[in-house]
Amino acid sequence: MHNIITEYFKKHPKKEEIANILLELFPIYNITTKNRICHFLSQSCHESADFSILQENLNYSAESLLKVFPKYFKDINIAKEYERKPEKIANVIYANRMGNGDQKSGDGFKFIGRGVIQLTGKNNYKLFSESIYKNDFLLHNPTIVAKDLKIAILTGLWFWDVNKLNILADTDNLLLITKKINGGTHGIEDRKSKLIKFQNLI
Repeated sequence: MHNIITEYFKKHPKKEEIANILLELFPIYNITTKNRICHFLSQSCHESADFSILQENLNYSAESLLKVFPKYFKDINIAKEYERKPEKIANVIYANRMGNGDQKSGDGFKFIGRGVIQLTGKNNYKLFSESIYKNDFLLHNPTIVAKDLKIAILTGLWFWDVNKLNILADTDNLLLITKKINGGTHGIEDRKSKLIKFQNLI
C-alpha cells in the first residue's frame, strides 16, 4: 500500500508523509478494502488537487461571481465590489448558515473550507473538534486544518465516517458519494478518472 500511495503522489513533496498518515489512519476509519481506499483517495484528491490545495479558493472574478453565486451577487456592479477579494466573498456567501454569524462576524472566512474534503462552517469545525479533541480547540485555531497535513486528512476521514461513505464505497456508488461531498455532481469526470487510476494501482 505504501508503494501505491507514493507512486500516485510521486511528484508531491510530502509523498512519504502522506503515505504514513494514510497507513496510520485508514484502519481507524475502516478504510481497508480496495473499494473504500480507492473511493476515498479519488474524492479527496479531486477536492484538494492531489493534496496540494488545502484551503478553498474564492479568488473569483466579477463575472464568475455572477455565475457561481447569483443568489448573493445579483448584478455586475455589486460583483465588482467583491472581485478577487476572497475574505469579503466568504463572509457574504457563508454568513448566517452552518453555524456562522453575520457578515460582520467574519465567520464566513474564518471557517472557510479547509482540509482534503473541505471542512466548512463553524458547526462542522465545532463537531470535528469535539469528536477528535473532546474540546473546542479548532474553533480557536481553524487555519491549522490547512497547515497541518495530518489534520487536513483527518478532517476528510471524519467527514467520510460521519456521512457513512464506506457503505456507498462498498457498492461502488461514485455518483452518490460525489453528491454527499459536493452537493451535486461537479467534477464527476475527474473523480471517475482518479478512481480508475487508483483501482489500477491497487
